[in-house]
Amino acid sequence: MTAEQTPAVPGSGLPLGLSAADPDLVRAVSLALSDVEKILHGVADSEVSFIDEAALHLVNAGGKRFRPLFTLISSHVADGPTPDVITAAAAVELVHLATLYHDDVMDEATMRRGADSVNAKWDNTIAILTGDFLFAHASGLVADLGTDAARIIAETFSELVTGQMRETIGPAAGEDPVEHYLSVIGQKTGSLIATAGRYAGMFANATDEQTEALHRYGKIIGAAFQISDDIIDIASPAAESGKTPGTDLREGVKTLPMIHALAVDGNARLTELLAGPISDDAEVDEALELLRASQGLQRARQTLEQYAERAQTALAPLPAGAARDALELLTRYVIERTR
Repeated sequence: MTAEQTPAVPGSGLPLGLSAADPDLVRAVSLALSDVEKILHGVADSEVSFIDEAALHLVNAGGKRFRPLFTLISSHVADGPTPDVITAAAAVELVHLATLYHDDVMDEATMRRGADSVNAKWDNTIAILTGDFLFAHASGLVADLGTDAARIIAETFSELVTGQMRETIGPAAGEDPVEHYLSVIGQKTGSLIATAGRYAGMFANATDEQTEALHRYGKIIGAAFQISDDIIDIASPAAESGKTPGTDLREGVKTLPMIHALAVDGNARLTELLAGPISDDAEVDEALELLRASQGLQRARQTLEQYAERAQTALAPLPAGAARDALELLTRYVIERTR
């Protein structure tokens, strides 16, 4: 488990380029994140030990905890991590974890966060039902936050599912593949992070303008993280990124660098390789080599920089201070992690 995969603890600093943030903010967020972790581990509270084991499988695998971190940091534009903010932070992370269980079934994944995926460890049925179990717990947490919060998470569920279905089906005839991709990641990835920002503002007593700014920033930075992940999957060797490159190629997912490369380069061999999932290691390496030499990566990086600029602009209504500074660090990290 890498440093970025380990949940923060008081005094340990924060992942995602946030260790350089204001020390008082880092300590406060780290303490609040410990409370979030307690809630996440509290999902293991059924009468069936097997259900608890499956539900905690990804919780215990760690991860960057991006969504709760963003929620907790954002809350510091106002009153900070109130009990309701902490509950909301745990709820959005549970929703995220639930989607990972379902994603692994759809992608036929065998590994997740350095451990066997649930569908590989048990089977697809267990993975799907465990994801549903986590959705149920997330809904229970949000129900305690009031009807507005429940309505918001229901709308977010709808966006998540719509984005996944649109990605599965692909762009319609005549639809711009780039616009389709950007719209899909806004729904699949950006929507939940946007809700995290919105909850932070709502439950930390931020103004309506500040809450809307956090919501807008979350939507943009969430999509930016997805674009940066897509770039890293192609551009960064495993030794640098800590991830196995070419995962999207093996799953047959066309990401932004691939879409641009197909549209601009017109390489017949690359078109052939990207026609479907690639199972042969040599062909994955060949596709990576062609993509790294293509204009697709350059164009994807340009799009990422545009998203980072938009995210920075979205922060304008927030008051100057440690929280806004930390979010600016996060914006820079999105770019720097791809270099």
